[in-house]
Amino acid sequence: MSEVIQVHTATGSHEAAQRLAQGAVQARLAAGGQIIGPVESVFWHEGVFGIGQEWQVVLKSSSQRYQELESYLRDHHEWANPEIIAVPVVTGSEPYLAWVRRTVEADEPQGA
Repeated sequence: MSEVIQVHTATGSHEAAQRLAQGAVQARLAAGGQIIGPVESVFWHEGVFGIGQEWQVVLKSSSQRYQELESYLRDHHEWANPEIIAVPVVTGSEPYLAWVRRTVEADEPQGA
């Protein structure tokens, strides 16, 4: 199993999603990120049923950087209790997985 993970969160606007993704990647907490949306969400929040639009942020990182990435997302997120989940990447292209690991561990930009 690789130590590469995908970390997911959601925001209420495209701009908020961009800020989170850009900040995490610039801080090297994630090697890259994708913004998907808008997506339709159906949820319960504080006892109220809701439907709304959200933008999903998917960040590529390593399990070693997860706690720092989670802290960054909590500190910079617009919501008090955002979804922040990590999904392990079980396997994948080794050159890609190595790039993710190198990028989040490096002080200087790395090639793909």
